[in-house]
Amino acid sequence: MPDKQRVCLAYSGGLDTSCILAWLIEKGYDVICFMANIGQEEDFEAAKAKALKIGAKECYVENCNAIYENVYLLGTSLARPVIARAQIAVAQKEGCQFISHGCTGKGNDQVRFELAFYALQPTIQVIAPWRIPEFYETFPGRDALLDYAAKKGIPVTSTKSKPWSMDENLAHCSYEAGILEDPDTEAPADMWKLTADPLTSAPDEPEDVTIDFEKGIPVKISSRSQNATDPTKLFLAANALARKHGVGRIDIVENRFIGLKSRGCYETPGLTILRNAHIDLEGLTLDREIRALRDQFVTIGYSRILYNGLYYSPEREFLEASIIESQKTTNGTVRLRLYKGNCFVIGRSSKTSKLYDMSESSMDEIGSFEPSETGGFIKVQAIRLKKYGEAKKEAGVDLVKRA
Repeated sequence: MPDKQRVCLAYSGGLDTSCILAWLIEKGYDVICFMANIGQEEDFEAAKAKALKIGAKECYVENCNAIYENVYLLGTSLARPVIARAQIAVAQKEGCQFISHGCTGKGNDQVRFELAFYALQPTIQVIAPWRIPEFYETFPGRDALLDYAAKKGIPVTSTKSKPWSMDENLAHCSYEAGILEDPDTEAPADMWKLTADPLTSAPDEPEDVTIDFEKGIPVKISSRSQNATDPTKLFLAANALARKHGVGRIDIVENRFIGLKSRGCYETPGLTILRNAHIDLEGLTLDREIRALRDQFVTIGYSRILYNGLYYSPEREFLEASIIESQKTTNGTVRLRLYKGNCFVIGRSSKTSKLYDMSESSMDEIGSFEPSETGGFIKVQAIRLKKYGEAKKEAGVDLVKRA
């Protein structure tokens, strides 16, 4: 390897990337650290000082302004292409031949980062330490990393008693590894960072929240404690409300893109209430066939694209255009009630949508709907079901008799 080739490392200031930084320097690289400010509550100056103390030549902290459609609860997946784009810009500025990250060789994030890197700069070379035998044989687990950090004098917040990995941004915080790898072990109470404990710390009184939408985008949020219209402030207000009432925690086992199953714990407070309100409003304003196509094809496809790291792809552009098109009529207001980890919809309205007609749907008046016409509709729908019943009878199958 030529002397002093440059690597741009995605640096979090945590255990893995701090050890990787020291290891890359040991291997003779000049390392430029890159930190993405995507809304998390972190002391970037302290992390930058740590990187420089370990030996980084420079450490950039970039504000990535990651604000998305507020529909899909894929906080990590949404953040990765934004981080990758800013990291490539730093690598180009610093003349780096290599780019690196601290993603595990068993996870999804390595795919998300690297597919984005190659789309953004096809000639870039990637150093993935967790796929290099010399690295993962030296550091088979987080205990070995903790020992290395102690040996090198690298300050870290992880401990052998609390070894889980944490990733936070504006949308969410995720936790994995350590004791969480046993899917039957309850997540420790002191692990959760973003939300109050729904049972013990959340307020004993519910709080009502009103959210206004224009073309599917939240434009205003209001409650007795929060009011905002600016996009970023609105999202922060949603986070504050949901966090206070313990809304947005999930504990799941998911199927990773590479084929493994993984247990993950996630806190997505603000996005949870925004999404709940948004989906409810669509029930009032979205044509049923558009919604069916969206849910059967676009939602599944777009979620898979984000999860699998294909943000910079032609299929993402195609599906995103479909999402924007579907939201033209999603205008209105949703009222929510937050209480002890729950988010209830208590009302919705729209001044622009005419799909819901109270008089037509009413059980107390006829309105413009003619009930007698329903008989013909039922007869047409029954044609194939009659044929089905006849065929079963001829085959000796009694549909009336219970199995």
